[in-house]
Parts: sequence; C-alpha cells; structure tokens
Amino acid sequence: MTSKGRDADDTQDPLFCQGPEEVYRNPTELKMSQIVLPCHANHCGELSAGQLLKWMDSTACLSAERHAGCSCVTASVDDIHFEHTIGVGKVVNIIAKVNRAFTSSMEVGILVNCEDLYTDRQWKVQLKQVHPRTQLEQMEYSLAAERRRMRLIHAEIITDLLSSSTAQLGECQEYQDAVPAERTRVESVELVLPPHANHQVSTFGGQIMAWMENVATIAASRLCNAHPTLRSIDMFHFRGPSHIGDRLVLKAIVNNTFKHSMEVGVCAEAYQGGEPLRHINSAFMTFEVLGGDGKQCTLPRIRPEPVIYLSYNNVSALKLMDTRNNWVLTFEKNKVRLYTLEENHVLCFKVEMHVSVPAEQTFHLLSDLRRRKEWDRHYEECEVITQVDEEDTLYRVAAPSVSKGGKGQDFILLASRRKPCDARDPYLIALRSVTLPTNLPTEDYTRGEVLCAGFTIWEESSTSTKITYYNQATPGVLPYISTDIAGLSSSFSSTFSACGLFLEANKDSLAALPPSAL
Repeated sequence: MTSKGRDADDTQDPLFCQGPEEVYRNPTELKMSQIVLPCHANHCGELSAGQLLKWMDSTACLSAERHAGCSCVTASVDDIHFEHTIGVGKVVNIIAKVNRAFTSSMEVGILVNCEDLYTDRQWKVQLKQVHPRTQLEQMEYSLAAERRRMRLIHAEIITDLLSSSTAQLGECQEYQDAVPAERTRVESVELVLPPHANHQVSTFGGQIMAWMENVATIAASRLCNAHPTLRSIDMFHFRGPSHIGDRLVLKAIVNNTFKHSMEVGVCAEAYQGGEPLRHINSAFMTFEVLGGDGKQCTLPRIRPEPVIYLSYNNVSALKLMDTRNNWVLTFEKNKVRLYTLEENHVLCFKVEMHVSVPAEQTFHLLSDLRRRKEWDRHYEECEVITQVDEEDTLYRVAAPSVSKGGKGQDFILLASRRKPCDARDPYLIALRSVTLPTNLPTEDYTRGEVLCAGFTIWEESSTSTKITYYNQATPGVLPYISTDIAGLSSSFSSTFSACGLFLEANKDSLAALPPSAL
C-alpha cells in the first residue's frame, strides 16, 4: 500500500534532536511498527486488509489526539490504494500526521511501509509536511477541503445505492450475461464485545472497518466465484458512534463492474434491543481477481450505478493548476497580466488582475455564466441546462466563429462554485466540459471542449480582490487566444479590463445571486 510520505532516519528523532541539518518533522507525526504474524493473515498467507485498517486507524487516531489535545474518533477514511501484498514475517511501519485542521475535524495522512527483516529492504516514499510550504504541500492542503466536501455528501450516495439495489434488477437485462446485483448482496451481524472497544469505550473504528472489509469481500466473491483482492477503498464515512453491546448489521452489494475490477458498496448499521437501526459507516471498495499466473481476470458484467464525481474532479483540476509555480509572464497591459505554462506538451495560460470589489460579490457576479456575455465577447449565448445542486450548474455556451463564414462553437460546461473553508482558501469557480445525451452536437455549431478552466478569487482586503483566470488550452480554445499568447494581440487585456469595469459597476448590485437563487 502506498501514500505520499518521506524517508526518515530511524536512529534519530527530529522531535527531540534539532541539529542544523536536521529534517523538519511534523509535531503531530506518530509511528507504529508491527510484525505480521499468522493470526494477522488471510487464506493466502498475506496480511488481511482488515487487520491493516485496524493498525492504520489506531495510529491516525493517536496523531489526531496529539494535535487536538483531547480524545478523537475516526469520522471517515478516503483514498486508500493497496498496491502490494504483505506476507507473514514482514514488518509493517505506519506513519500518521495531521494534514489540515478544520473547525471541529481534521484530516490525517497515513503512510504504510513494508520492511523485510532478512534483506533489510524497505519501501518508502517522501512524506508531506503539516504546514503547506512547497508546491506539493500547497496542493494537498488545498485538495483536503474538496475531499472533506465529498465526504459530507458521500453518505447519502451510499445509502441510496444500498436501498435501490432491487431497482438494478430490471435494468441489468440490457446485458444477457449480466449478474443480477441481488446475487451479490451480503448481510451479516456482529455483537460488539469489550475486546472490540477502544480506549474511549466505543467500538474500535478499525474493527468496524475490518468487519466491513469481510462482508465486501464475500459480496465480491459471489460475483466472480473466486477469492478477490482488495485494491482500494474510497471514503469510509462514520455517521455516528457504536458501543459495547451494540449489534452491528453489515450490508454489502456489488454496484459496478469493469473489465478487471469491481466496486462494492458497503455500510454498517447498529442497534440495541428494540431500537431502530442507526447508520454507523459506509464505504466503496474496489476488488480485482488474479489468476494462477498473477494476471487480472475478466469479470462478468453487472448494471453500473451512475455515481460520478464530476464536480470533485472539476474543482480538483483547477486547484492543481493553481498550485503550479513555474508560470512565465508573456504580456502585460493596463495592469492585466498574461502568463503561460507548457508541460508535457500541454499549454496552459492564466490571466491576473485586481479589482476594488469585495471578494464575495466578485464571486457571485462571476459565478453566473449567463452574465459573462456582458464583458466577454466570446460568450455569444449562455443558457442554464440544469441546476445540479446549490454549487454546481450545467450550462450551454455558444461562441462566435474566429474565421469569417465559419461555424461558431458551443460548449456544454459544468460550473462548480466553492466558497472558502477559511481565510487561507480562495473562492473558486471551476469549469469543464461534460457530455449530455440530452444536448448532442448540432449542425449549426462545432462542439468544443474545455478540459480545465476557471477563476480563483482571493480577498486581499474588505474592498480589494485578486482575480486569476486559468485555462488549459485545447483545440477548441486555442483559436480564441493564440494571437495573445504569440504577442500579436492584446485582446485579453481588453476582455479582462471589461471584466473589471463590469464588476465595479455591479459591486453593490443585489442581482449578484447564484443561479440557484434566481
């Protein structure tokens, strides 16, 4: 299993030895080392994923408590990828530390290393720091907020998934060889005993994770009639505590299959006596099946569940672009700056400017793409297709032709708007193209594509705001900005100067409301 981490000299502890050449070590960092015994192994003689999750949960909890100065419980776990198995006799080294603290929660990053005592071989990678100092740390710090948002909405998705499994049966008939989802359903019950409790007399979070991994493995086995291998876990989400004496009902079902992998939805509910079930935890787990030759086996099909995290990818892509620090200033005019960046044969550009408008008002004015045509001549038409939720909207945008007599272009864009979690975050408006079966290309327009674009809006004072616009150039976008990048035109300056005038003219306007409020 891998994660982002750093090499450390195990002979010295930087927390207590701060020499002039000593590597900085986060004060919340904790280490745990465990030797894998036969009682920790599965039927293949490898460390069971459930046991590893127990150790990880314990280390992360202690790191969180070191930062908070009080008792902590696990609220969720996300983005776990199992890339290597660990055999009996190997040593597991676990490092945990706090990535970011919010008002009443924090994100703890975990690194798991494997060590062979006979060969002294270790598998380690570089760890990230607690405070965002480098470009990579700033990226992780920024993405933590978006992962937190996904965790908050994830429980509703998994609940809908598990409750709607019977609806899958009628729809999976489109594949003659599809396996009915109901065949993979698993339900099991566990009694919480004192050995299952942690130092706070609540059910040990790692124990619940291990039980969930067990039923998910059984569900995956029923699909493929073989022993599957757990490869990743997405967003364990704890909804509430469990205690000694609780009965935990664990449910799992395969909700999606790909050629060589499958996704299993799993949840845990608790009850005592005649009380109603309490939703305790939920997660998605990805499995694959390896043949005798070690190669991935092709899996039978099942009706896929349309659960797509487009908005997360949209915002994450913009945040990744925002963390890059090797931009080159190409042109400057009227206090508007154009930068370019070329990496791996991909050209990106950004435009920076400042306005004397409050950041929140700037955010609301730029969030509604229907108003962009008031300052951007490339937005000839703009209409709302659908309001996905309060923060995500689908638009159709039409742009004029760049050549005389040619076709214009249209784009189907997902606009994701995010307010900052705290003063260290910007306002974000992320844009990317999506495909909708209800809005197919027409003969009147050439369908264009936006891979990643959008605004970051930083509050510099109560009346001053820094605006940065990003765009990853695509064949559909390049014709509109190629002369600017080549230095043959300064139309970008005129466009964003017009944007500044638009914002200042509407800085007191009550019409600057998100589309969902209109």
